[in-house]
Amino acid sequence: MTRKSRRLWLVVACMIGLGSAAALTLNAFSSNIVFFMAPSQVHAKPPPADRTIRLGGMVVAGSVHRETVKDTPVNLFDVTDGQAAVTVRYEGILPDLFREGQSVVAVGTVNPDGTFRASEVLAKHDETYMPKEVAEELRRSGKWDPRFGKAPDAASWNTMTAADGPKKPATQTPDGN
Repeated sequence: MTRKSRRLWLVVACMIGLGSAAALTLNAFSSNIVFFMAPSQVHAKPPPADRTIRLGGMVVAGSVHRETVKDTPVNLFDVTDGQAAVTVRYEGILPDLFREGQSVVAVGTVNPDGTFRASEVLAKHDETYMPKEVAEELRRSGKWDPRFGKAPDAASWNTMTAADGPKKPATQTPDGN
């Protein structure tokens, strides 16, 4: 075997080894990735039942129902992005900052009946916080433009259209009129 062919086989073996290592690493990471989805995306294309996702949106005012089953608190509430709503079931104690009309991110799976079974619920930490994904979905749906103030109350989203959203301020002429 010539020196050139030995070098070629060495390069080929290194490429196969590197490719195998990359494939194994990506395969390990893919099972741990948790995708963000808005309620309208869940309605349009529900994820597989065994796939863990993060569902984000605003808690619909008047939708929170609490009960106790075998000494475990069970919470039912609706999360909306202004276009669709998903019912969330969470067994456990909700965060102290959880409120109706506030942004929330729930981690869990979608049941075959379309409800969301949350294993974790994350609430905002102050009045100016909104998860990045929730804000992006609100902007994309035309329900909110951050240049014109804070997000609208979630209770008004079902009747609101993009035309009802915040209006752009009138431009002023150079003389101030």
